[in-house]
Amino acid sequence: MTITTRRIEANGLSFAIDECGSGPDIALCLHGFPESRYSWRHQLPLLAELGWHAVAPDLRGYGDSSRPAHKADYHIDHLVADVAGLFDALGARKRLLVAHDWGAIIAWIFALRNRQTLDGLIIMNVPHPRVFRDVLRTSWGQKRKSWYVAMFQLPRLPEALLGARHAEGVGKAFTNMAVDKSAFPPAVIDHYRGNASQPGALTAMINYYRANFPGILDEPAPLLTVPTLLLWGEEDTALGLELTQGYAPLVSDFELVRFPQVSHWVQQEAPEAVNAAMREWMGRKLG
Repeated sequence: MTITTRRIEANGLSFAIDECGSGPDIALCLHGFPESRYSWRHQLPLLAELGWHAVAPDLRGYGDSSRPAHKADYHIDHLVADVAGLFDALGARKRLLVAHDWGAIIAWIFALRNRQTLDGLIIMNVPHPRVFRDVLRTSWGQKRKSWYVAMFQLPRLPEALLGARHAEGVGKAFTNMAVDKSAFPPAVIDHYRGNASQPGALTAMINYYRANFPGILDEPAPLLTVPTLLLWGEEDTALGLELTQGYAPLVSDFELVRFPQVSHWVQQEAPEAVNAAMREWMGRKLG
């Protein structure tokens, strides 16, 4: 199925979206750092094939979407409101969130706040906020892996490090972490480096961290009843496997699928395996 691109207005901002399929059953795919809507190129056709109108926006501050200027503009309250606004703008009857990395943080909190009724939640390589908080408090290994979050609180330095030489550091974030380097050929890396090199883009992207940590980990955690699938590349160098455990008291309908020899960039590095897991779970849970 063909992926097309257009712009829509939501929550007072303009969002660039890639989409596949049509209709009122919306599968909204939220990318992470330092990605873009392009990271869902392998999943949009699958979701459309399964009967969903699959939509992947550039999140606020990223790519071709609006780029608010202030750190406070990237607080989680605004990010959650963006998701609600996008569902509304798309005329959603049913709502599925498919999300990775920062997009997954937003998706977890959107679901926990019950901002709108969700029919399903597919999360990739980011833990439930309460699991992350509890592991971070007790695991020196995870503290070491999360060092970059503290570094991102510094002014200007992260932008200088990641943005030098046409955002070479952004490209290396993919190639250094990936197990299968062939999943990130030069054309893919050039896309992400080009996005990050736009004026103000890196500051906007890093402001997700500056505006939200550490307070975001104290988000209230009522029992989540939305059917939830957690997909996890086991070779994630930023987030340990212990973060895939301890969900029974937090999510009543929870399933975990782990992918050996796959990195944090799970849906781009192992698209066939990820899509097969999504297809099987969606067939059982979402009809």
